[in-house]
Amino acid sequence: MDEPIIDLQSDAHFMGEALRQAARAYEAEEVPVGAVVVREGRIIARAFNQVELLKDATAHAEMLAITQAEGAVGDWRLNDCTLYVTKEPCPMCAGAIVHVRFGRVVFGASDAKGGAAGGALNLLQFPGLNHRCEITSGVRGEECAALLKSFFAAKRQAGKTNGELAE
Repeated sequence: MDEPIIDLQSDAHFMGEALRQAARAYEAEEVPVGAVVVREGRIIARAFNQVELLKDATAHAEMLAITQAEGAVGDWRLNDCTLYVTKEPCPMCAGAIVHVRFGRVVFGASDAKGGAAGGALNLLQFPGLNHRCEITSGVRGEECAALLKSFFAAKRQAGKTNGELAE
């Protein structure tokens, strides 16, 4: 079986689309994380964090994009899709990513404290689970991290505590 060719130019392009979604989250005063799902070179889902807007702790960009992509594909299995997300997925999102069987996950900013794609732990490639995803990290990572840092700095200046800002 031939290995797929990974086009790093495409990775940067699709991460740019995820960054546009993250900017929408920022404008909505949500933690600025954006995600897109790509299948056969086309974006089939776009989402940004909407935890505050929807008053739903599970409304992370990845979770919303997964639901959209499942609708677009007509199946819950997304093994021929790639998820692009501006921040390393948390354990909740990583669990969903494994269950829908994404072939590949590409993320920008790493999260050493709470990331579940190699940061704090790696659920995406955990040996005991039924599926393992290929991971590409650091794509446009500086831009993704800068957006998050800017958001949290602004929130701190506005007098919010870190406890109120946890994603």
